[in-house]
Amino acid sequence: MTISKYLLVPALAFGITTAATADPLVEAKDVPGEFSANLSLTNNYVFRGISQTDNEAAVQGGFDYSYDFGDAAVHAGVWASNVKFTDANIEIDYTVGVGGSADAFSWDVSAIYYTYPGSSSSLDYDFFEIAPSAGYDFGFLSVNGGVNYSPNYFGNSGDAFYTHGGVDIPLGPYFTLSGNVGYQTIDDNAAWGTDDYTDYSVSLSTEIAGFGLSVGWTDTDLPSSQCSDLCGNVVVALSRSF
Repeated sequence: MTISKYLLVPALAFGITTAATADPLVEAKDVPGEFSANLSLTNNYVFRGISQTDNEAAVQGGFDYSYDFGDAAVHAGVWASNVKFTDANIEIDYTVGVGGSADAFSWDVSAIYYTYPGSSSSLDYDFFEIAPSAGYDFGFLSVNGGVNYSPNYFGNSGDAFYTHGGVDIPLGPYFTLSGNVGYQTIDDNAAWGTDDYTDYSVSLSTEIAGFGLSVGWTDTDLPSSQCSDLCGNVVVALSRSF
């Protein structure tokens, strides 16, 4: 999901300085909760196994806020990426939710609103999902899973469920091997453009001088007549969190 000028506003809100004083207008300690940001560059934006940029590069990033209370936290964020659709060049997603952890167990329930500014309303690109998920860290590996539900999926294609699961395996102190599999069902397959399908991916990630680097393979079980060259891709991403 590109960096947009719209994302600059939250960044300025709590870090403006003046040439005369070089002091922030609001001290970080005076703002409850925690703000973070992320930025990444990838050779291909792939969402649930299908390229969203016609196999072209994407610049992506977002801002997040969280506020802890006990073993749980509320959070909100905005994230954006360039896309290459009919009548849409950018995707901006908004997320709110609550999550927490207890020992090795973690959980989260989020609501996500996917938007495509500039696209015609008749295309019905924008859609909403509710996304409960959970995970468990065994030490030698961690597992996660969840179900995303949309009452009216992309392109006015009706009810949709995305059931997914993944595993992360540390390989020594520097690398992590990850695998994910998901199953997407759509009520109106004709409006969506494909049959229900399974997607899967495997990737290797590490950190270099504060930057995250991942290399992976992602694909689906869709026939080439439905997915063409938008499925089956090597994805390389360089990222940084702040």
